[in-house]
Amino acid sequence: MSDPAISKVAAEAGKEPAAGGRISRKFSELGARGELGIVTYITAGDPSLDATERIVLAAVEAGADVVELGVPFSDPVADGPTIQRAGDRALRAGTTLTGVIDLVRRLRLKSDVPLVLFSYFNPILQMGFERFVEAAAAAGADGVLATDLAVEEADEYRTVMHSNGLDTIFLVAPTSTDPRIEKIARASSGFLYLISRAGVTGAREAFPPELPGLARRIRRFTTLPIAVGFGISLPTHVTVLGGIADAAVVGSALVAEIEKAASPEAAAKAVAERTRVLKRAAREGVSRRGVEGS
Repeated sequence: MSDPAISKVAAEAGKEPAAGGRISRKFSELGARGELGIVTYITAGDPSLDATERIVLAAVEAGADVVELGVPFSDPVADGPTIQRAGDRALRAGTTLTGVIDLVRRLRLKSDVPLVLFSYFNPILQMGFERFVEAAAAAGADGVLATDLAVEEADEYRTVMHSNGLDTIFLVAPTSTDPRIEKIARASSGFLYLISRAGVTGAREAFPPELPGLARRIRRFTTLPIAVGFGISLPTHVTVLGGIADAAVVGSALVAEIEKAASPEAAAKAVAERTRVLKRAAREGVSRRGVEGS
């Protein structure tokens, strides 16, 4: 990544400060309770931005600890069919990155939940990187996960993001080597997003057997919380993750509830109920961990 405007801002920022804020505080609270976090992914603008606001607030009331707002993109190579369809619906409804940032502003007036913008990098570049960072920070966003930004090209990105108080969240894949995991860990703040399996997003019945070992490998390189995503939809998944990770990311299962719903009100109710069931498993099930050594 080499943009003169970004380089100028990075140079003016000087030494980058550590990012931190709502995300770090939330994971500290969860850790003190020995409780697995629930991170909910919602495609912004599906079926409309007003509906997304209602759905997100319902999820938060039901127990969501962190909310990822997916920015719809025309070429979502990492998304499974459920989220691809949601992105198509959102784009047809006229959703833009500017509109999603305005949604963040509206949500921040009503909730203190940590909000992460989950986007491909192209919409960010189209908006203008400096403008995006300033707008996202001013609206009250807490972090950004740019799914297709390579960590090797992210030094200037991290500097500018952190100087504006935004966490930089990166993905770790099952195929990541130890040297690459170390690079990703150094570049990340807030939490690390561990992809549970190779491939695209989508609900699954069970986790791959190598997941616990992969999480242990990552722990060697970071003290950041680890959130596991791709395939999580059931309370039993949350139960299993309680001994492996710090949070479960639920995406396709919630987006599917929105797709099936007959109205925004029904979508909000369905998402809330699914979130409530998963959070109950995190609070009361065997996924609950002891505070010591958790």
